[in-house]
Amino acid sequence: MNWIDNIKNYIPYNEQEATDKETMLYAINTFNNLLTRENPLAHFSSSGYIVNKDRTKVLMIYHNIYNSWSWTGGHTDGEEDFLHVAIKEAKEETGIKHIRPISENIFSLDVLPVPPHVKRGKFISSHLHLSVAYLLEADEEDELKIKEDENSGVKWIPMDEVRVYSTEPDMIKLYEKFHEKIANMMELKK
Repeated sequence: MNWIDNIKNYIPYNEQEATDKETMLYAINTFNNLLTRENPLAHFSSSGYIVNKDRTKVLMIYHNIYNSWSWTGGHTDGEEDFLHVAIKEAKEETGIKHIRPISENIFSLDVLPVPPHVKRGKFISSHLHLSVAYLLEADEEDELKIKEDENSGVKWIPMDEVRVYSTEPDMIKLYEKFHEKIANMMELKK
């Protein structure tokens, strides 16, 4: 199945995801350059929410642009395999070697505002990330490494403390949604 069909077939978890899915489909029908940063208004990104085996901790990075503890992820840069991008970014940004998708299905669809910032000496205007997220599992024993051009910290954070570490109110809401979805998944497995 191609990336557009994956988004079309995604079943939204709540009203926010349903609305964001419609926004993504509108963008797909309007623009032909959403897989690259050529589109200055919006483009796709793929992220991984990385949990430990027990689903009690999240692997996060201290993101230099946002000055906050954050999940991993990045631009798709023309790549149509969003899961591959999420795993690649997770490995690059954390140094983790043993990582796997809990499911190959999309975990969340979110339209995320990106504030204006400077990256590698270039001013980047505010824009939207059309975020396709995956739930990933990593080995807590793996060595962690900072990716100095993007982050200045990597660590496992107890899931119930994420709101203490994140300084971005909109992202805290997103992480809390993820935690709710994970708790629901675990409840279904009982």
